[in-house]
Amino acid sequence: MAFSDQLLAEGHDLWEAQKTHPFVVELAEGTLNPAAFRHWVEQDYRYLLDYARVFAIGGCKAHDEETMTHLLGIAHSILADELELHREFADEYGISRSELEAVTKAPTCVAYTNFLLRTAYEGSLAELAAAIYPCGQGYLDIAAHMAIIADGEHRYTPFIEKYTSDEFRDSVAWMRTFVDRCGETFPGERDAMKEAFETSTRLETAFWGMAYERETWDEMR
Repeated sequence: MAFSDQLLAEGHDLWEAQKTHPFVVELAEGTLNPAAFRHWVEQDYRYLLDYARVFAIGGCKAHDEETMTHLLGIAHSILADELELHREFADEYGISRSELEAVTKAPTCVAYTNFLLRTAYEGSLAELAAAIYPCGQGYLDIAAHMAIIADGEHRYTPFIEKYTSDEFRDSVAWMRTFVDRCGETFPGERDAMKEAFETSTRLETAFWGMAYERETWDEMR
C-alpha cells in the first residue's frame, strides 16, 4: 500500500466525517447561509496566503530541481489562480482585495496556519509534505462528493467546479506522489509524517465548523 493510501486509511473516520459536515452538505445543495460562505471566503483567503508561503518554503528546502520547481509552481498557482476565485466570490459581497487582506484570522485559522508554518520552518521536507496533503486531497475528495449530491447549478457551483477541475486534480496527484516519495526515501520520518497528516486533517475538519459557525475571537472572551 502506498504511504499516502496508508495515511488516508488510518484517518478514514475523520476524513469521512468532513463529507457529512453541514457546511459541506449545504454548500453542495446550494442552501448554505451566505454569511457562512462569506466567512469561509474571508478566512480561506487569509489561510491560502500562508499555504502558499508553506509551498515556497518547501521549494527552498528541496534538494532536487524537479521538486523545487513544482513546489514553487504550486505556490504561484495559489497566489495567481486560487486566490482570484476567492476575490470573485468576495466581489459578490462587496468585499475589496484590501479588505480581504485586512481580515482578522479566526482562532481556528490561526491554529491551522501557525501549525503549517511551524512545520515548514522547523520540520523536515517529509513532514511538510504530509502537512500540506490533507488540504489538497481533502478539497478534491469533498468537492467530488459535492458534485455527486448537488442538485443542479447554484451560486456555489464555481466552488465545486474549481476543486474538481483537471488542473486541481493534477496538482493533488503530484502532492500524493510527493508524500509517497518522502515516505519511501525517509522511512524514519514516517511517524512524524503521520502526526503532521493527522493534525492537518483535524484542523481541516475544524475549518468547516469555523466557517459554518462564523467563529470569531469574541467567543474566546
